[in-house]
Amino acid sequence: MPLNCQPVSSCLKSIKKCLSGLALLLLLISSGAYAQKTIFFPHSLPETEGVSAAGIDSFLTAVAQSKHEFHSIMILRHGKVVAEGWWNPYRPDLKHSLYSCSKSFTSTAVGFAISEKLLSLNDKVTSFFPESLPDTVKPYLAKLTIKDLLTMSVGQDPDPTSIIPFTSANWIKSFLATPIKNEPGTKFLYNTMATYMLSAIIQKVTGQKVVDYLKPRLFDPLGITGMDWEVDTKGINTGGWGLRVKTEDLAKMGQLYLQKGIWDGKHVLPKGWVEEATTFKIDQAPGAAQSKKDSSDWMQGYCYQFWRCRHNAFRADGAFGQYIIVMPDQDAVIAITSETADMQGELNLVWRYLLPAMHQQPSAINKVADEHLNEHLASLSLAPAGNNGQELPVHNATYMLKPNGMHCKSISFHYDGSVYKVSFRMDTTAYELNFGIGKWLPGETRMAGPSLLNGAKEDFSVLLPYKIDGSCATLGVDGSLQFKLRYIESPHSETITCHFNGQELNAAIEYSFNYGKSKMELQGTEAAAAQ
Repeated sequence: MPLNCQPVSSCLKSIKKCLSGLALLLLLISSGAYAQKTIFFPHSLPETEGVSAAGIDSFLTAVAQSKHEFHSIMILRHGKVVAEGWWNPYRPDLKHSLYSCSKSFTSTAVGFAISEKLLSLNDKVTSFFPESLPDTVKPYLAKLTIKDLLTMSVGQDPDPTSIIPFTSANWIKSFLATPIKNEPGTKFLYNTMATYMLSAIIQKVTGQKVVDYLKPRLFDPLGITGMDWEVDTKGINTGGWGLRVKTEDLAKMGQLYLQKGIWDGKHVLPKGWVEEATTFKIDQAPGAAQSKKDSSDWMQGYCYQFWRCRHNAFRADGAFGQYIIVMPDQDAVIAITSETADMQGELNLVWRYLLPAMHQQPSAINKVADEHLNEHLASLSLAPAGNNGQELPVHNATYMLKPNGMHCKSISFHYDGSVYKVSFRMDTTAYELNFGIGKWLPGETRMAGPSLLNGAKEDFSVLLPYKIDGSCATLGVDGSLQFKLRYIESPHSETITCHFNGQELNAAIEYSFNYGKSKMELQGTEAAAAQ
């Protein structure tokens, strides 16, 4: 018998084993479990870690019945994933814009810089930018320290964040020129430009952008890859917003802070930094009634770019519901990405359903509850545009537009029977978007989508190309069409509603965070008729 041959019986056993493994793999793929599971953290049954699967399932049901739009959730207990899910078309491999959740990463960079003796909490902000100071440095500006930036107690009032990024090409100089009305360190006022200044200081003392400075110190040890961070026109990371990482990366950051900065048995964060950065530093509302404080997660005290929560928890959070919730008493971390207009309402769901689902001791395995939860997690989705069972009207034409706020010259429509293609032509560039019929169709575009930072003097090139998913349906009214476009590495989406009246087009574009409140109106005439 040749050396590389085996008995027939052994070969049959091997083939049977391979087929069995393939069948299991196909089952996992078809059920969605394989595609939906991350691989870094160990996974465990909820009951094994003292968590009620039924409680998590009730949370998901409550989310579906709420006004909150969740994109992902990951729940860690004792360092293990007990539940995770992504609402289609969002996926585990996608990054997600964090908005102000980025601040906690900037704060972490400050912690590293302090440990490396590159700066101190009491360093004066003016000392880092002598070339950008106003002609007269007033006493309050002269007193401003890094600690004041970290605790949002700069003393500027109003907060200049809604002005500086949109009007100035030199954010450092504009920040330092903004009057300080209250003594630094005495009064809390949320100020995202303060976090930008921390980013600028890190870059000044290290010669690196925050994202690069953090790479060997934080991202590499935690296995976080593919992150990116927006920059201003000077090449400085925006600091207070603009970081994009995956949901699992948020969970890693939370677990690191839960473990007091230790990862794989080693101190990744400087000793003592977690305690320093996440404990009460300043009262956001010192005169508020206790009853009001008891019902608010925004009145528990502010730390170093972290918030204190009720139930002795703390969190990083960003606009529209980007969360890293760290719960030391429960040895748990919850990472969430979403879009909501009511961030307190979203946290209320966590406290109402997930907190009481966590118990001190493991419980008996509940196979029915576990299976139901897995099915629920695998089926999470955000509905595409629905077709109402009506035949989709065909519009193959180009419409020349009247002057509009979008600076769009024309819109073209083409339907090939399975995909609707919509092209927006600006002065010199055309952006073609593809929409599935009653389903999400993935794609990419270089056309900017909804964002609170639209119009800011930034370099947005790091975000390109934008990943999108589009779906289309008829409204069943006069051949009208509705296009839904999701920018799936951001919290936001937009809805484009098109009404056709002979050779006239009336279209409206609404951003998800302003839906029903404001819209961009576009009016045009079919190109053939306009000539």
